[in-house]
Formats: sequence, C-alpha cells, structure tokens
Amino acid sequence: MSAETQDPRPSRRRAPIAITIGVVAVLLVGFFLFAGVYADILWFRQLGFFDVLATEWIARIALFLIGFVAMALPVWASIFIAYRTRPVYAKLNSQLDRYQEVFEPLRRLAMYGVPVVLGVFAGVSTASRWDAALAWLNRTPFGTTDPQFGLDVGFYVFELPFYRSIVGFASAVVLLSGLLVIATNYLYGAIRVSGREVVISKSARVQIAITAGLYLLLQGVSIWLDQYATVTEQGTLFTGASYTDVNAVIPGQWILAAIAIGVAILFFVTAIMGRWRLPLVGTVLLLVSSLIIGSIYPWVVQRFQVEPNARTAEAPYLQRNIDLTRDAYGVDTVEEIPYAAKTDAEPGALRADAETTASIRLMDPQQISQAFGQLEQFRQYYQFPQSLDVDRYEIDGKSQDAIVAVRDLNLEGLSDAATWYNTHIVYTHGYGLVAAAGNQRSSDGQPVFIQSGIPQTGSLGEFEPRVYFGEHSPNYSIVGAPEGSKAVELDYPSGTEGSERTETTFTGDGGPKLDNAFTKLIYALKFQSEQIFLSDAVNEESQILYDRDPIDRVKKVAPYLELDSDTYPSVVDGRLVWIVDGYTMTDQYPYSNKVSLSEAIADSEGAAPSLAFDEINYIRNSVKATVDAYDGKVTLYAWDESDPILQTWQKVFPSTLEPISKMSGDLMSHVRYPSDLFKVQRAVLGRYHVTDADPFYSREDAWTTPKEPTAPAQSNALQPPYYLTMQMPGQDSPAYSLYSTFIPDARGENSRNVLRGYLAVDSDAGASDGERSEGYGKLRLLTLPEDDNVPGPGQVQAKFNSDPTVSQSLNLLKQGQSDVINGNLLTVPVGGGLLYVQPVYVKSTGGTSYPLLQKVLVAFGDQIAFQDTLDQALNVLFGGDSGASAGDEQVEPGTGQEGGTPDEPSTDPGDSTTPTAPSSEMQSLLNQAKQAISDKQAALASGDWTAYGAADAKLADLVSKMIALAESEKTAGQ
Repeated sequence: MSAETQDPRPSRRRAPIAITIGVVAVLLVGFFLFAGVYADILWFRQLGFFDVLATEWIARIALFLIGFVAMALPVWASIFIAYRTRPVYAKLNSQLDRYQEVFEPLRRLAMYGVPVVLGVFAGVSTASRWDAALAWLNRTPFGTTDPQFGLDVGFYVFELPFYRSIVGFASAVVLLSGLLVIATNYLYGAIRVSGREVVISKSARVQIAITAGLYLLLQGVSIWLDQYATVTEQGTLFTGASYTDVNAVIPGQWILAAIAIGVAILFFVTAIMGRWRLPLVGTVLLLVSSLIIGSIYPWVVQRFQVEPNARTAEAPYLQRNIDLTRDAYGVDTVEEIPYAAKTDAEPGALRADAETTASIRLMDPQQISQAFGQLEQFRQYYQFPQSLDVDRYEIDGKSQDAIVAVRDLNLEGLSDAATWYNTHIVYTHGYGLVAAAGNQRSSDGQPVFIQSGIPQTGSLGEFEPRVYFGEHSPNYSIVGAPEGSKAVELDYPSGTEGSERTETTFTGDGGPKLDNAFTKLIYALKFQSEQIFLSDAVNEESQILYDRDPIDRVKKVAPYLELDSDTYPSVVDGRLVWIVDGYTMTDQYPYSNKVSLSEAIADSEGAAPSLAFDEINYIRNSVKATVDAYDGKVTLYAWDESDPILQTWQKVFPSTLEPISKMSGDLMSHVRYPSDLFKVQRAVLGRYHVTDADPFYSREDAWTTPKEPTAPAQSNALQPPYYLTMQMPGQDSPAYSLYSTFIPDARGENSRNVLRGYLAVDSDAGASDGERSEGYGKLRLLTLPEDDNVPGPGQVQAKFNSDPTVSQSLNLLKQGQSDVINGNLLTVPVGGGLLYVQPVYVKSTGGTSYPLLQKVLVAFGDQIAFQDTLDQALNVLFGGDSGASAGDEQVEPGTGQEGGTPDEPSTDPGDSTTPTAPSSEMQSLLNQAKQAISDKQAALASGDWTAYGAADAKLADLVSKMIALAESEKTAGQ
C-alpha cells in the first residue's frame, strides 16, 4: 500500500493516549509539589509561626510577579513595536528571505515565548531577594552617620543595595530589549547593511535611540550610586573610602555620571532629529573618559601622591576605619587594663583569688565524652556528642561550672533491629541530661556526676527528661496514641538484666497530626514511605515529629538570623531546653573592616563551616532562642532590642519575638555570651586594639590568637576560647566568663610565643526575671608590657613536654599500653600573673576504655609543677602554700552516679603500674634548687662573686635537705 493511502487512524488513536499520559504526569508532579508546600503549612502552623511562612511566600510571589512583568512586558513591547513598524516593502537579500521563511511559522510563539521565558528567569531572580525588599520597606535608621557623605548607616545597609539591584535589573531589561529590537529590525529589513553603509529606517532609529538613551541614563544613575559604595568596599589597606577614593574616584564618578546622562540626552535627541554622529561621539567620549577618569587618574594619584606619603595621607581615613570597625563589632567599649604580670611564684600568692582557684575547670569537654559514653550510655542505641558543653548551675548555694550533654538516640546501634516500626514508632526519643562537675574528679580520675542515671537522679531538681528534639534525633518519628491504649514508645531501658523496660506515649503538641488519610498521604509522599499511610501504628492521635535539630528549627522560623554553631542544653524552669544564639549581621557597614565569619570561628574544636553569608562587617547577638527538648516549642527573645536590623525584622514579623522582659530568671542564669561572636571580636581586636592610625598603619603591635598547643606541629588550628568562672582585674567578684589570649602576629623566625593580651567577657546575665545583669557583655582586655616575656600557650606546652621530671612521669604513665592525653591548656589571671593549668588524662588502649584524669600540670612564669591534683600542684608551684584551695575534690568512684551502672563497664581503664611522682615537699625543694642554679649561673655571667657564693651555699643546703627528705620517705615507705 502506498504512503498516500495509509490509514491515519492509528496515529489519531495514539494522540489522546499521549495527551492523557502527559496530563497525568503533570498532575503527579504538581501533587508532589503540593505535598511539600502543604507539609510546610502544617509544620509552621503547628509551631505557631505560620505568619513567617505566609509573609515570605507573599513576598516571594509578589516579587516574582513584579520581576516577571518588569522583564516580560518591556521585552514583548520592544519586539511587538519593532515588528509592527517594520517596512512592508523592504527589499531583502536572499539570505534574509530564507531566515524569514524559517522564522515566520514560529514568529507568534517567539513573540510571546521569549518574553515569558525571560520573565520567568527574572521573576525567580527577584523572588530570591525577598528579604532585601522587606528590609528596605521596613528599614530602621541606625542613628549613626558615615563620615564621608553624612548619611545614616541605614542607607548603606538597607537602601543602597536595594537601589543598586533595581538599577542593575532595569539595565538588564533595557539591554535585552535593545538586543531583541536590533535583531527584529534586522530580520525584517528595518536595518540593512549595504557594503560599508548601514541603513536604518526611521521607526527603527527612534526605537533603538530611545532604548540606548534609557540604558545610558541607567548607567549614569549606577555610576552615581557607585560613589556611595566606596565607603563599604574593601581596599588594599582597609575597608572604606581611602585618600584616592575621596580625591580621585568619587569626583571622577560625578563627572562620568554627568557624561553618561549627557550622552543619554543626545540619544533622545537623535530619536527626534535623526543624526547619529553626536551620540556616537558622546559614547566614545564616555568610554575614553571612563578609562582616563575612572582608571588612569586614580592610579596616578595613588602611585605618585599617596604611596610616597601613605602614612600621613591615609591617616584620617584609616582613623575612620578604626573607629567604625570597633563600633560595628561592638568592641568600642572594651576596657583595656595594663597588666604587669608577675612571673615569680611566691608563697600565698593565690590567697586573694581563692574563689577563682576553686572554680578552675579540669574536666575537658573535648576529652571526657568517652567517659560519658562508657559510664552513662547504658544501651547501644544511645549516644553522646563528641564535644560536650559547659554550663553552670546553682548547687547548695554556690555556682558550679558543669560539663553537660544530652543522652540522645543513635539508631545505628539497633543494627539488624532497625526496622521501620522500630526506628519510627518505638525508638522515638533520647532520655535525660548528664552533668559532671567541672572542677572535680573521682579518686581514679572519673567525672563526678551531679546529674545522671536512668531514671534521672541528681542535684538539678525535677524536670522533663525525655528528648524528642535533639541534635541527633531521627529524621522523623510518629508518636501519640488514644488515651488508654498500650504505650509502644521505649521510654528507657531496664536498670538490671531481666527486668522489664518502660514504655511511654508522647502527650505534648510537637508536630502535625496524622488524623486523616489525606495528611497521611502527604507525609508518605514527603518522606517517601508508604508505611506512614499503611501502618496500623498510625492512628487519629498520631503526630509526626521532624526537623528536630534545634538549630534547624530556629533557622526555619527566623530566616533573617545567622545562628551560633554551638547550641547547648540546660534545665530551665523544670524543662530541658536547648539555648540557641542568633545574630543579625551585614557586610554594608561603612568603613568597617570585613571579616570572613567561617575563618574567624574555626578553631581546634571545629573546622571552618560553609556559610551562605560569610563576609561580614557588622554583627550583633540580637536574639536568644530556646527549643523545648520534649515538644520542640521555639521561643525567640529580642536580646538586643537596640539593634536596628532586629527592629527592622520585628516590623516584618511583628508577632514572632518576645521581649527580654518575658525571660525567666532561671533562663537568664543559663544564657551566656556566645562563643562565635567572641571569636569574631577577638579576630578584630587582634589588630583593632590599636586605636591610633599611625601605629596601626605600621602594624607594630598586631596580635593573633595562638595555635592550639596540644595539636600536632603541622596544624594551623587556633586555640578555642574557654568558659571559666573567674575574677578579672576590675571585677568585684568572680563571674562566668569566656576568655582567649593573644600573642604577637609574626611569622617565621621572628615569631614569638609570648603573651601580649588576655581578652575576657562577662558571660553571666544574672538570675532576675526579665532583667539582664549590668556587667553582662563587658569586654576586658589585659595588655601586657612589651618588655614582659610571659610565656604564651605554645611556650608553656613546649616546657611541659620537655621538662625531665614531667617526661619521666609521663613515660611511666605510657607503660602498659596506655595513651597519655593532654587536656585543654587553661590560662587564668590569678596571683598577679597568669597561671596555666592543664589536666593530663590516661587512656588504656582497650576497646572499652576511656580517658581518666590522673595528673595536673601547672605553670606560673618559668616554674612548673606536676602532681596528682590541682591543689597539690599549686602548693608545690607556690613554695609549699599557694594560699588557696583548688576545687578538685576527690570522691570515691561512683559517687554522684545514681541511677544504675553501665551495661558494659570499662575494663582496664588504666595501667596497673602507678608512677612514683615526687612528693609535694620534694617538688618544692626541686623548684627552689632549680632557681638557685639559675641564680648561680646568672651571677657567674655578670662576675658577681658575692651573689655566686650565696647561690652556691643555698644550693648545697637544698641538696642536703632533699637527701634527708628522700631517706625519710624511703624509711616511711618501708
């Protein structure tokens, strides 16, 4: 049968099938998208933050429509006008004829399709800027003006970026319209190229000239706005307008903006007059002017006027940078305290610092996680984080620093029991808070728990111990059941073998309800699990808990915040809650130096995180948030109500933030100064502690944070700041504080690991309802004299590692297949100097072992001591009597660990060989003998024979005493 006589009916029958399949596919995709959207609605509504989602969606949709129309309409109008005004009888060449034949069937599709496609891209782009648009609409003045233009800082933070984005968007619209106008006119003969001659019809000339004029007009506005951006852009020396910017770049931008607007006017004149010469000459003039005025002239000024006299020329602008940087990072009120640190460890030196000495934390949160796991994990399906947190509690009328962690779920521990039913219905929550005293240890080196066990026992009072919302909670859990039904959720395991476990049923309001088939289907699609829809365990009272990480929950309900990388658990008002610090920040603060947030907060406790907003030059801890560990309730408190950025977002989301007056005294007692903010501030103060432009320019007193002294030599990780209860000079009593140290910022052979500064911030917010303590957030910077050589952490660690007595004892500890682990090296300003304290842990190489605190290293000046307890070490270091008692009380193993014992207790936690360390009296004599030898060598070098004889006699007397003491100790041991 010929092709002409084939039956067309099969192809006609296939067409409806294809259409049906396409429609079904579209409906399925649409329903999947709808499921995600509807699940978000249910989640936000249950949490009470639906207004946040609705505001964001309305803003996104509105901006999408604005962007779509703003792009699609001008593009369509440009193509339409070009087509309608085409010359009807234009003589085209054969090539254009062929183009028209090919394009004509697609003309209508292209005329509408191209604007629609470009409009969609533009709409998506503008919708992504919803936060900038809302911030602009609700902007709040800062009340501070920039020194160059005299404009409020809010102009640079809220307005300038918005205006520049509008101009950039409009420029893109006009440019694309212009290109399509040229292409359409060329295709239909309104623009013809004949040899070296270009012939343009009148209609094409008018349209192209007006479009070009609009584009240049926008460039003039853009150049004019660029002058304001000079005060926020990073220069070679500092952020902000420099001498060259003020005297060459900014005046040049005025001129270039005027030229661009003038050329735009010439194009508008061309649309009327029809002459291209003047606008083309003007365009060339603009390009040449841009090269000369915008590039060459500033280079000449910089090279021949500024660089020969940079220190004096840049001084006033550098001073602006110093002042505004300190203001933007909140370090302008830091109290600098000259501190001539003593280096001689005299007897009784710590008497005035007894409270600080008693609070020195020996339990290292980075090292004792394994001890928590072995002593308090109980079952393989529980876990503790690798790095624990530091908090404080009022116990028996005294503030006690504590190492805390939540006993969270670890579903990987279920192994082959990890069925869908077990992982989502049975194992739904962690259980309890475990807390250990920071300054105590048992007689064998274990932590001393002040809260522990299953069920919970301890000194923290009664509270809800179940953790449905934690850092390691399952992806989702289905909880809840009708009243009277059998509980199926594992509450906690039995305390002894053979006894029954305890089940519970969630009774809070923690997630969307699965009370009908439709919501079950929605979440079955969201989590791609048919079991949610089919399982009998899902009933009309079931709730689905997801997005359970505290930081994730706060981020979703407060999208304008950047959150601290560390959240920590606390018992507050009978509830276990997570406390999260939120920041408002910008990179548009005039003259403020920009800092990489990820690099600033990276240290030995955490690598540099990947952040969407990294370069910043303004930061405030504007929000404190809590997340209830039982029901996931999120509460946001406006902590810094004076912050203009927070005030702006309060206008956008007026019902989401609680005032600080709503915070209970119990919550106040647990909030703290956030570590990430402190790390950023210490990075800034490394240079900006210098407040005068001349020494700042020469970097003669630049500091840096020391490297982690316990890390391998090749590591560049910085030493983290540490939370301690201590009394800084200028304080009336000890306070919960966060501190860090500074050493000179030098490289290579010139690097000196000596202390130059000690920065601490008061982190105690008090314990009054809705009232922050006056001292909270006070920064104090101890500045050490240039001629002082107080050793830095690196020097002290090297001295610990190389000391013969310490090395001998450590070698003994390492015998018997044990590892010696140096804990955090703390620096405490006591005794008129700086005391270094480092716990030393011993860990057996056995599989179930964990680090045990066995020794304590201390240093003051050039003297060190190494004893079983901090109390003993301090007495040895300070000539037999430090004047104060340390808080490292030794208790019997198991004390404070009520609630059961581990299922798999640690075996062989240390070696049976116990090293013989010098007694306190012997160590004191050794230290004195070491000093006598140093005095003897110094007298010999200077030729002072009188001093030489006195030192020699003293050394001989000390040797005699040590021999006699050794004999008496030997006799006593027998």
